[in-house]
Amino acid sequence: MLELSLPVQVSSASNLMPTTHVLYLHGFRSSPQSSKALATARRLRSEHPELHFWCPALPASPKAAAQLLEAGVKSWPRNTMALIGSSLGGFYATWLAHRLGCKAVLLNPAIRPARDLRDQVGEHPMWHDPGQSLVFKAEYLDQLRELEVGVLSDPGRILAIIAKGDEVLDWREMTGRYPGAQIELLSGSDHALTDFAQHLDRILRFLFNS
Repeated sequence: MLELSLPVQVSSASNLMPTTHVLYLHGFRSSPQSSKALATARRLRSEHPELHFWCPALPASPKAAAQLLEAGVKSWPRNTMALIGSSLGGFYATWLAHRLGCKAVLLNPAIRPARDLRDQVGEHPMWHDPGQSLVFKAEYLDQLRELEVGVLSDPGRILAIIAKGDEVLDWREMTGRYPGAQIELLSGSDHALTDFAQHLDRILRFLFNS
């Protein structure tokens, strides 16, 4: 059954076993109510009802977000778990996949958020509920730098879907960050991947067949 809370452990003994656990990480000022998170949850619920799915609301503090994620997946089987991360969530997914050696799908991933979010210090409305706000503090920039990783431990276990039409992040910087990874380079699209539904088949093939 599909879960939005912490799942129980499922044992595994082989890298060839199908994915049993998926963690979805939303982007900056986003939430578990993002269209991509909801579309992914619906598709997994329909086709893989036995799979454990978790999409937490990430704290504004990168340090707190990292602690939440490490605790949340502590009992997950490394060989059959996978991450999906969008934008800033892609940055977190890169960090976590590097630590755990698991599969990761990155959707227009943030590469240097400590640089790119300098102008975002302050209070901002949430994209999916303007009645709620996020406070991004200057100290969070240093926390982001602490989560940066160098050469990836296993780039072959990463699929990056990158849009040349991204109006927020540079597609050249994104593709250059992931040598050795599987890269799906889109000729158009945008940062939000509003055509996300067209890419779900590719994502699920990577998660369950590779």
